[in-house]
Amino acid sequence: MVKEIDALRDLGRIVGDKNVLVGADIAARHDTYPPGAPMSALAIVRPATTTEVSALLRYCDDHGIAVIPQGGRTGLVSGGKTRAADIALSFERMTAIEAMDQHGSTMTVQAGVPLQRVQEAALAAGMSYPVDLGARGSATIGGTISTNAGGNSVLRYGMTRDQILGLEVVLADGTVLSSMNRMMKNNAGYDLKQMFIGSEGTLGIVTRAVLRLRPEAGPRATAWVGLANFDDVLALLTLAGRESSGGLTCFEVMWPSFLDAVVLAGGHQMPLATLHAFNVLIEIASRNSQTQLEHILEAGWEQGLIADAALAASEAQARALWAIRDDIETLVSGLRPLFLYDISLPQVAMVGYLDALQSALRDRWLRSVLIVFGHVADGNLHVCIHTGDEAGHGAVDDIVYGLLRPLSGSVSAEHGIGLDKRNYLDVTRTRDEIALMARLKKMLDPKGTLNPGKVLAGI
Repeated sequence: MVKEIDALRDLGRIVGDKNVLVGADIAARHDTYPPGAPMSALAIVRPATTTEVSALLRYCDDHGIAVIPQGGRTGLVSGGKTRAADIALSFERMTAIEAMDQHGSTMTVQAGVPLQRVQEAALAAGMSYPVDLGARGSATIGGTISTNAGGNSVLRYGMTRDQILGLEVVLADGTVLSSMNRMMKNNAGYDLKQMFIGSEGTLGIVTRAVLRLRPEAGPRATAWVGLANFDDVLALLTLAGRESSGGLTCFEVMWPSFLDAVVLAGGHQMPLATLHAFNVLIEIASRNSQTQLEHILEAGWEQGLIADAALAASEAQARALWAIRDDIETLVSGLRPLFLYDISLPQVAMVGYLDALQSALRDRWLRSVLIVFGHVADGNLHVCIHTGDEAGHGAVDDIVYGLLRPLSGSVSAEHGIGLDKRNYLDVTRTRDEIALMARLKKMLDPKGTLNPGKVLAGI
């Protein structure tokens, strides 16, 4: 293996000496969220072009150096975690929006551009990029592609996978696989880009992408609704989907435990006078969104589904409602340690699952706190658990994922597997599926250069 000093010198020749960060510059960063111990790595390398990424990977593959791609570093599964001998490949210099095709409804971007910048650029052109999540200001396009991120609008537009037309990917040996397709229809052979979406940088590293844009849906109408039971939540979801004529964009459900954790601590005002058993943030985007949402609320009242509701009368009021739902920073800082889970399961099984989870936690940790919120309409729940016992994280994992197994649930709805969930992959994937994943990894990255140990243990 090449000596450390020689490796740093050679990497500097590829990207420029000032773009190879070492020492205190590494320790000043964190590679997990919530932030934990300072980051440790041989170097942080900051390429500016795909050509530089290619040369970097070729060098590291030849010299047995592992490369860990990093975007906004706000992932929740330790997917960008480095070891002392690893190279962290940062995309902070690859942030260009290269092209906008309004007629073809596409945007071509580099992997390091933040999601929020893409959303703003699309909006300025009269279109939208519908992937949206609370970390929009820090999450990068490359990161959302590598994890197949979901977010608030999956109900209407689908996951990140549904928004990607073309990709440029660099393989472990430096080969550049450029499939920058801009067409909606292209059935010519295998759609190779799908292998890399959601693979968390273990099969190849995304450097550029062609994003599919959507027409701006129209004005948004937003309401906060209180409901007495989960059956009413599901009935309201069905009603809203039917009566919005395809305009239902978001249906976010929050349990009282979530509001207890974020409202006062985050400086928010309760939207309703009473804290209800279930709280739904509902948003419709269409040319008639206000009328549609008012009709849905009226029908919900008449059917006895809704206990109380507040309809946002302005954009400022809508932002205040969303600020509650998006205040994950207050949530994670309020209870430490807080164990974060991102699961999916059939909606009809959610209440039973959470009841069983609460019971199992309190049997072992009497003062445990269970905080729940989620998209629900797409089967996704975010579960946050505080036991006061940091050493018990593994035991909590066993409970959370063990209860999912008989329900055919998923240990990851949208955040990926990384290091944290790899030992529970068999809850969601069959033995044959996992074996095929391992064969693909060994074929595309035989030396284990790309993000080793993530998704699949020992590879």
